[in-house]
Amino acid sequence: MLHLGLRVTDLDRSLAFYTALGYVVRGRVPETPFGSLTMLQLPGDPFVSLELVHDPARPVTDTGAVNHLVVQTDDLAATVAGLAAKGLTAEPPADHGEGMSTSWLTDPDGYRIELVQWPPGHPAGMTAADFEA
Repeated sequence: MLHLGLRVTDLDRSLAFYTALGYVVRGRVPETPFGSLTMLQLPGDPFVSLELVHDPARPVTDTGAVNHLVVQTDDLAATVAGLAAKGLTAEPPADHGEGMSTSWLTDPDGYRIELVQWPPGHPAGMTAADFEA
């Protein structure tokens, strides 16, 4: 997948949220049939992974089509503490055993974000080994 286009109601509020989460603005396309596009990238990622789509005439009224977004972190406790220092509240980390933990927070439009810390030595991203029975 190249990236996800996520419709947002208030671009400034969403940018404040996603930059606090760690994303960096990499570019903008001001006029498209969808609205303005703001391209976001996580440091260390090879490419843009999130596009904020904003059209004041088309606010977000339903987030049900998106179950959740997932962001990987190397140190979940530090990430949650850093978010709190920036005014974002994440749920306390849940320990899933063997060094895997998760936490959840919600963006300004109601989209759920899962923060994941893999066990030591786990490759970046999700692999088939993560869901094989």
